This record gives sequence, C-alpha cells and structure tokens, in this order.
Amino acid sequence: MAKKTSTPSVSITPLHDRVIVKADAAEQKTAGGIIIPDTAKEKPQRGIVIAAGPGKKDEPVTVAVGDVVLYGKYAGTEISLEGVDYLIMRESDILAII
Repeated sequence: MAKKTSTPSVSITPLHDRVIVKADAAEQKTAGGIIIPDTAKEKPQRGIVIAAGPGKKDEPVTVAVGDVVLYGKYAGTEISLEGVDYLIMRESDILAII
C-alpha cells in the first residue's frame, strides 16, 4: 500500500461525486538522464486527493483524503486556489488508488 503524505487543507468542498486532486510534479529527467524541457513535459497522471464530496445518493465516494490516485490524461478541470493548482474531477475519472 502506498504511503500517505500530509495534505494541505483547502477552503473548498466538492459536491456530490467530485474530488479535488493535487497533481504530482512532472518528470524532470528521463530514465537515461536526459533533462526534459518544460514544453515537452507530459501532463502528470498521478496525484493526491485533497478533498472529496459525499458521493451520490446511492453511491458513496470510495477515495479518501490523502489517497494517491491515478487518473486519465485529460481528466478534470484545472483550478487555482491560493496560488496552488489543483484538478477537480468526478470520482469516475480516477482509474486506481495506489
């Protein structure tokens, strides 16, 4: 099971099955040691759950604050709160908890 890290608190609560995720930083180097320029970096597909809504009427949310998750490449909407970038997405956009 992945180690959970401390998560910053946010002053926003997602509704229904929405989840707020803080994306991990994009890779700076390849496995061979080549430095990747900013223009060629891929969007990260891994992040930490910062907040989760209560879920739908018959479907509670299964992810918890602090979970490390994998999500689709184009999942979610980017938002900025207090100068920090987050993604807000439906729980169904999350592929796995790691």
